[in-house]
Amino acid sequence: MTIRATNQARVIPLRPFPALPGPAPAREPLWRDLVGDVLRGERLAQERTLKDVADTARISMAYLSEVERGRKEASSEVLAAAAQALGLSLAEVLALAQGELIRLSGARSRSLGAGRSGQAGRPAGPGAGSAGTVQLAA
Repeated sequence: MTIRATNQARVIPLRPFPALPGPAPAREPLWRDLVGDVLRGERLAQERTLKDVADTARISMAYLSEVERGRKEASSEVLAAAAQALGLSLAEVLALAQGELIRLSGARSRSLGAGRSGQAGRPAGPGAGSAGTVQLAA
């Protein structure tokens, strides 16, 4: 290899490649967005301020705001403190987020059509296993 060949860098384009025509692929919902939506929804339903809940949970108001907006992946300890400050258990917050995930996933799978329902080892959609349960494979 010559010195000239070793000094050549791979060029990374600064602009993304143009999008393909047609509808954009649906993005999987992120867990942090779902949990944040649950926390914010419950706080607003209780007509409480961000400062009030953050002070009760003993976490910073800025951090709680970022968790609610899905900008931060909160630890289980922070989620438990925020849930308790809202009068909920951690399990209740996670169950509400799970319900939202199932709802969104069901809407997404319906919009994709029946093409995925025949995959081996997977239920055809939400609720295809036991009613209201989520099945996890090892």
